[in-house]
Amino acid sequence: MQLLWLIGVGLGFLIIWKSEWLYQNFGTVAWAEEHLGTEGGSRLFYKLFGLIIIFISFLGVSGLLGGMILGIFSGMFKGMVK
Repeated sequence: MQLLWLIGVGLGFLIIWKSEWLYQNFGTVAWAEEHLGTEGGSRLFYKLFGLIIIFISFLGVSGLLGGMILGIFSGMFKGMVK
């Protein structure tokens, strides 16, 4: 399982590194262009997306992801979590 999280870190790095390639091949993201800036909002979106993947992957590798998810959503499922 640790290997999958490390692959996620590599994937996030590639998304950040090749954001211009992603922009040229997949085009703009309408939401990002509207909310993150006029020109370059999609590039920023691709970089932020890669950074989020890296962050979640590091949480998974360190074993903190499960605790974080339980901490966030435990109020919704009070009867299920002990």
